[in-house]
Amino acid sequence: MESVPVRCPACGRDHAYLTPVYPCPCGTPIAPPVLRGGAVEPITHRTWSEDWVTVRCRTCGRHDQWPQPELCCPCGTVLRIPVRPATESAPGPGAGTLPTHIPLPRTAAAPRPAFRPMTIRTGRDTVTAAAMYLRWLGYRDVVQPAERPASRIDLRAAGLIAQVDSTTRPTTLRDVECLWLNGLNTSVTSVFFSLAGYAQDARSRADDLCIPLFVMDLTGTPQPVNGPADELLSTGA
Repeated sequence: MESVPVRCPACGRDHAYLTPVYPCPCGTPIAPPVLRGGAVEPITHRTWSEDWVTVRCRTCGRHDQWPQPELCCPCGTVLRIPVRPATESAPGPGAGTLPTHIPLPRTAAAPRPAFRPMTIRTGRDTVTAAAMYLRWLGYRDVVQPAERPASRIDLRAAGLIAQVDSTTRPTTLRDVECLWLNGLNTSVTSVFFSLAGYAQDARSRADDLCIPLFVMDLTGTPQPVNGPADELLSTGA
């Protein structure tokens, strides 16, 4: 399967991007057609209307709305990947076969089954997707409160608390430090999930405090953005 080269305009790092695949109602796996050579854009502000693209199924011709492809660079920048409009012709037979699943990151342990994400359409969906991910990592008794408590802790599990930032701004230093203090007071591990990425000082502080940071894309698949998150993904609960 062919990957698409992407360069982060913030730090200049090169990536090999693989577009996530979704099932059409007809059963055909489809993926947003990434525009090779197109300019990627850092996401500094999110709007729900701009985070969806129209994709045409090459088998049945159906048009559906799917999440805009995104890539989280290790520098903390979330990049929007450009796609071809649905009205343009699809690639020919030589373009390669699309996969039937979203591949796991390289650091994932081989015995763990593939994570099955849920598409994020609302802020509440972001919390639910994070809860599903923690269960996939092996955490037991993940609890999602019906209403957000004053502590801003969105998820609790055996030995863990998690905060989920579903706003359209990058998570701040204060957010990370408040989560750390909550974890310190209860002697449990702290994990942060963010939809819009992290401010640079927030990420640096999380590295110092060994707090795993994940960025959520609209497929509902968290991506690790620092060393503690990579370690948590590798070892699980």
